[in-house]
Amino acid sequence: MGQSAETTDWVSRFADEVIEESERRAPGKPVVVASGLSPSGPIHLGNLREVMTPHLVADEIRRRGHQVRHLISWDDYDRYRKVPAGVPGVDESWAEHIGKPLTSVPAPKGSAHPNWAEHFKAAMVDALAELGVEFDGISQTAQYTSGVYREQILHAMAHRGDIDAILDQYRTKKAPAAAKKQQQKPLDEAEVEAAEGSGAAAEDDGSSGSAGYFPYKPYCGNCEKDLTTVTSYDDATTELSYTCNACGFSETVRLNEFNRGKLVWKVDWPMRWAYEGVVFEPSGVDHSSPGSSFQVGGQIVGIFGGKQPIGPMYAFVGISGMAKMSSSKGGVPTPGDALKIMEPQLLRWLYARRRPNQSFKIAFDQEIQRLYDEWDKLDAKVADGSALPGDVAAHSRAVGTADAELPRTARVLPYRTLASVADITAGHEDQALRILSELDPDNPLSALDEARPRYDKAEAWINTQVPADQRTIVRDEPDAELLKSLDEASQQSLRLLLDGLASNWSLDGLTHLVYGVPKVQAGFSADATPKELPAEIKTAQRTFFALLYRLLVSRDTGPRLPTLLLAVGQERVRALLGE
Repeated sequence: MGQSAETTDWVSRFADEVIEESERRAPGKPVVVASGLSPSGPIHLGNLREVMTPHLVADEIRRRGHQVRHLISWDDYDRYRKVPAGVPGVDESWAEHIGKPLTSVPAPKGSAHPNWAEHFKAAMVDALAELGVEFDGISQTAQYTSGVYREQILHAMAHRGDIDAILDQYRTKKAPAAAKKQQQKPLDEAEVEAAEGSGAAAEDDGSSGSAGYFPYKPYCGNCEKDLTTVTSYDDATTELSYTCNACGFSETVRLNEFNRGKLVWKVDWPMRWAYEGVVFEPSGVDHSSPGSSFQVGGQIVGIFGGKQPIGPMYAFVGISGMAKMSSSKGGVPTPGDALKIMEPQLLRWLYARRRPNQSFKIAFDQEIQRLYDEWDKLDAKVADGSALPGDVAAHSRAVGTADAELPRTARVLPYRTLASVADITAGHEDQALRILSELDPDNPLSALDEARPRYDKAEAWINTQVPADQRTIVRDEPDAELLKSLDEASQQSLRLLLDGLASNWSLDGLTHLVYGVPKVQAGFSADATPKELPAEIKTAQRTFFALLYRLLVSRDTGPRLPTLLLAVGQERVRALLGE
């Protein structure tokens, strides 16, 4: 935390700029912000920034009483480029579809969806619903195949010389710039995946054959692939001839009635800015380097009578500690993966609190517990009025939208406690409820549902992200050998603990007790603060904790001891500690 309002509240500043720009371009009309997603494989947490950045800005504009449309263009008419690794139900036979539109590629085996694009789109749509993201989805397959862009295509073909001249300024510069960028900072594995994931960034900018340059590519009428070359075009009749380099098929069509092809990416994107009147659309670093689609698009958009959107470049989103057993094997985790282990409020907050050009990590490892502690601390500060303005803004954008608060867990218990309980009880809900109701005897939890959905997220984290060798298995029998070998001081520490169990059987009581035993043993009060104690007490506490872990779970570490003791239950604790 500890960020100033100026650092954190980037959303308000963009909203000011976008409202002003929208009024200048289209007075009185709804503000249009946009995102583009390519359902070429699992849509990952890096791609989510493409949606969350305009969503948060759109939501702020909506909160101020303006009408706003957040468009998500599903780039499902893009070519299928490669078979992604590790997708369940997909094998190398999918390689035969490379070059077809994503909507013409079969869905993975066992999918309920009609094609490849719909399969990966569906998971993202579900995640966005859980995150409270309101949007207008636009299928580019539907747009192109129904002839919506016919005028724009004919216009681009008529102005192909102008487009070619713009693109030509960058063709020679592009390769060295990309190489230089690569030298500056090597991407880690997750970032490479993210860069490749926005396939459109690598799209070619049209074909220049013997017949000249054309910004349009037909999909083959025989094999459906885009490995075609336009061999002639007549502006007067719109007659276009092409040959397929994959299957040898060729045909002549009239472009004023032909709907099986698309503008190349670097022309398609600016065409849509003009067509939709987009005022705000962010782009990833892979789109923002010299000669890339965002920069070139800024010049091409004028040919279509439009203007380039305000577009911040957003940085990569990293991942810490994704377990091998994740559902998105072989790739970067998806928003759906993150939402299995964290509430939508926490995920929204991670995107809201960092400016788009700041990279950050989403935790799938133990770090998630610290993040949750940080979030709960912020929640408490917002409630008592002590949070900084920028932090209040990020919190408010995380917990809800202009239209509604997101559903939240009724009884907020620490995530780390819930994870420990889920770990120890291994799916026994009655056991979990018993432990959780003993955390605070004055205000006991009456049903597990009160702790949901947070409890379910913590349980999913334990089950999917914590390796088996780190799971907690409570001993069935006392460790007789270890108990027999204890010296007098260790035996005394166990007696002090056992004597205090009954009167301290709550989370706070047991915390006070386990930290207090080494203090009492050293002749201090159990209430003595660290300032009043010698440094050795810390060492004595660590030694005592390690002993308890060994006696209870046969390891030197484990879940927080007060939670562990509650989870094991008083009777069993007494038996395992040799009473």
